[in-house]
Parts: sequence; structure tokens; C-alpha cells
Amino acid sequence: MLETTIAAIRPADEAAMAAARELHGRLTKPAGSLGALEELSVRLAGLAGACPPPLPEPAAVAIFAGDHGVHAQGVSPWPQEVTGQMIGNFLAGGAVVNAFARQAGASVTVVDVGVATPLPTGPIADPAGSESAGSEPAVLDPAVPRLVVASVRRGTRDFTVTAALTRDEALAAVQTGIRIADELIDAGAGILLTGDMGIGNTTPAAALIAAFTGADPLDATGRGTGIDDPTYAHKVAVVRSALARHSPDPADPLGVLAAVGGLEHAALAGLILGAAARRTPVLLDGVIAVSAALAAAAFAPAAVGAMVAGHRSAEPGATVALRHLGLDPLIDLGLRLGEGTGALLALPVVTGAVRVLHEVATFDSAGVAEK
Repeated sequence: MLETTIAAIRPADEAAMAAARELHGRLTKPAGSLGALEELSVRLAGLAGACPPPLPEPAAVAIFAGDHGVHAQGVSPWPQEVTGQMIGNFLAGGAVVNAFARQAGASVTVVDVGVATPLPTGPIADPAGSESAGSEPAVLDPAVPRLVVASVRRGTRDFTVTAALTRDEALAAVQTGIRIADELIDAGAGILLTGDMGIGNTTPAAALIAAFTGADPLDATGRGTGIDDPTYAHKVAVVRSALARHSPDPADPLGVLAAVGGLEHAALAGLILGAAARRTPVLLDGVIAVSAALAAAAFAPAAVGAMVAGHRSAEPGATVALRHLGLDPLIDLGLRLGEGTGALLALPVVTGAVRVLHEVATFDSAGVAEK
């Protein structure tokens, strides 16, 4: 599945991009007056191979959840059980991501790809989207969050001791992400938004960012949920020691994910690849998403064409990763929550960029004189 997905990813359609630029030049506005929105719409035309590109709707948030063996090293003050408890909160509609998703009219799919503790009961479907006992087929319903159980293993191993995952486990998580992308797009999604949940997951994110970009762990590591100075220094040391132990090769993205990644990071990389193969935009959230995006780009450089950076996370590694990917974030509000919250806040910007090409009159059609 991974190989066929990568093979389906193609570079942007230059003719469609040229057509979008030409159309912008005829719309009733000064040339370039919409700034970054114009280039975003051009990129989305190139992704779709059409001008104007399809409106990016409906939107579907996929929250991948997993736990981390490195939590045992004291990199987070939060107990690991919070991962599973927050899934219950997502399904009950009580998290920030739910509030923002309701505002945006986006569906929420929560995917257990490696949670260590038992989960609350709820609607369950397998990762291929077929029905299982008591479940419903995939429906993009903003009012009803959905749980998909696709656990590869109950949390990763402690990567300060051994590799976080085997290559087979990392591959299974990546392929889960691809299947979720296919399922959501088949259900009608016009844009996918990345979400994540996993206590301690900014530590593997920092390791992934350092591994793929060559950045010093100090520059790639942030404070996550708001750790104090001694814990932060320890967290940087943990990332540094893991990289020294495993020497991950950025030319081998599956190996990097296996050595120092998380199951949610690997699944998010798969989601991005799956979206790119289907020429569907994927709106990236924060540091977890962009660390996964680095892996996706290492698998298939052209996958960057499907990526839209929703926001600049307060985590320093996010800026390092975005710079490496060549992506400029749409908003910068100092967010560091995760869950998909920043991507959801940026969604209207993406929709607006495309709507301009659909709905704004040209000078000729409006009878407006040009300069």
C-alpha cells in the first residue's frame, strides 16, 4: 500500500497554476492585493490540476492518538492515562477541537493507533472503513465524533533504551493513516485536517524534526504542555541521547519513524501521503503534524504540494520543520494545544482563498475599468 500510494503522488500541475495566476490578474482587485492567499489558491489549483480548484469542503479532522514509552523518562508532568481520557472527551464533544470543529462545520474522527490504556466505548469502525459490531459506515457528520480503533500496539517502546517501533509496526501505522485518508475522501471530504493526542508526544516530534532537518535538539525541542526549566533541560538531553543511540538516517523515513517516532506521527505521515495521492489538500496543525510532514516529504517530496501550514506552533521545532518544508503558516497565535485546533482556525482562510477564484468577478464581466 505505501509503495502504490507514493507512486500515485505527482508534482503540481503547472498549467493549472498558470491559469490561476492569469485569472487572478483579471479579477476586480489590484494585482497581488490578496497577498499570500493568491499563492495559496495557485498552489491548490496545481494540486487539483484544475482552475479554479474545488472548494475545500466539507472538512474532516483526523485525530490520531498514541502513547509513548519515553514518557517513563519524565519528559511530561501529565500522567499517561490522560491520552485515553481525552479521547473520551473528544467523543463527548467537550474538547477545544470539538468547539472549533462545530464552528467550522468539520467532522471529527478519532483514531486509536496506539493508546496504552483502555478506551471509553463509542462508535467503532475498522481502519478500512468497513462496519464492525455496532458501528456505522464512515459519515462526515460534524455533530457526531467518531472513534476508529486501529491500534498497532499499546504505546511505543522507550526510545532511550531501544527503537520505539519495529519497521513493521511503523509501516502498519503509516498504512493506517493512508486508509483513513482514503476513507474520509471516499466519504466526501474536500480537505483533511491533522489532529493528534498523546501525552509526551512532543518529545518524539522533536527527535523527528532534528533527525530530518539536522537541527540541534535544543532548537527542535520545546516545552510541550509547559514544563519547567529543569524538565526542559532533561527533555533536550533525552532527545539528544536518543538520536546518538539510533543515528536515524533521514533518507530512510520508515527507519526514522521506527527509531524515534510515535504511532500517531507515523499515521499522520500516512494521512498526508494518502491525501497527496488523491490530490486532496491536507491542512497541517502544530508541531506533531509538521514533524510527521517531514517524514511524508522524505517518502515523497511531491507530497509537500498537498500540504498547507495552518499555523505556527509556539513549539520552536515547528518553525524549524516549516522552514525545511518551505511552508509559510497562515496564522500565528502562539498556540500549542494540538488536537487540530490551529488547523481548524486556519480553515476559513483556505476556503476563502479558493472562493475568490470561484466567485469574484473579472474586470470584463463586471464592467470595471482597469488601470
